[in-house]
Amino acid sequence: MQLNAEIKKATDPIYQKVSKVIPEIEWSFHAPLIHKINMLKKEKNAVVLTHNYQTPEIFHGVSDVAADSLALAIEASKTEADIIVLCGVHFMAETAKLMNPIKKVLLPDMGAGCSLASSITGKDVRLLKEKYPGVPVVSYVNTSAEVKAESDICCTSANAVQVVESLGASKVIFLPDQYMAKYISTKTKVQIISWVGTCIVHERFSAQEINYVKKQNPGIKILSHPECSPGVIAVSDFTGSTTGMAKYVNKKQPEKVMLVTECSMSDNVQIENPNVQFVRPCNLCPYMKTITLPKILDCLETETNEILIPEIISRKARKAVERMAGIGRSH
Repeated sequence: MQLNAEIKKATDPIYQKVSKVIPEIEWSFHAPLIHKINMLKKEKNAVVLTHNYQTPEIFHGVSDVAADSLALAIEASKTEADIIVLCGVHFMAETAKLMNPIKKVLLPDMGAGCSLASSITGKDVRLLKEKYPGVPVVSYVNTSAEVKAESDICCTSANAVQVVESLGASKVIFLPDQYMAKYISTKTKVQIISWVGTCIVHERFSAQEINYVKKQNPGIKILSHPECSPGVIAVSDFTGSTTGMAKYVNKKQPEKVMLVTECSMSDNVQIENPNVQFVRPCNLCPYMKTITLPKILDCLETETNEILIPEIISRKARKAVERMAGIGRSH
């Protein structure tokens, strides 16, 4: 596909928005794909749901909803589209299917996994429940449907503390992110029994690295994700979900900021905040980056890579996700 006059006219408004982070020569390759995907969405009554960690050409070019895990799960339950294309990783596509089981949910690359989701299995959860009988299980949304099916309720980084406290228990099992568990334990009196999973993006950051950035950039605001280590969180100005970080920048308009999370997030937030200077950490998620415009186009054209979940798992996992969505976002 080539960038002709028709495609250029249709995609120019998008490029004006992303021109500061995507070179024009690169856009000439993206624009025809974006145009074709957006045309196909209309033809097939499809919707593209995109996580905050996707690259700007996807996030701003073809997304109908671009958000964090919680918002994507909620939007998946509300859409009237026949097809949902989930631009994120496998557990997100599974969650979208759980929330809207009658829809066809497609994932552009079935190899888009997650280090957290792969760190625990349904069998692991069953063994934990045997070890701690009667203790409720909260599973982070970054888990497989099989793990969700063994859980009482799910949560995201946007509502983890609220979910834990909603159970009215003196202790809970929290899976699988050990750093998120430590963060939650500083925000509640509930005893947290944790697992040993970590996010391969967030575990790379160190307090030493953050302090170096602060030394080189006096006055910079450091915003970190709860999946970071306690040391990183301790030297941060704000800790919250990807949506929480974006809202902080939108509202506070700091002169200079560093988002301690996946690199593409900085590009996407800067587009909305041109007056804020971003110091980019540039730790990329290899799983998120398997999602590309050509793969989105291919799965939408062929309707392949459909997410299918056995009913016995789906029914139980859906209850845990619906309970999470019912609680919503913490404030």
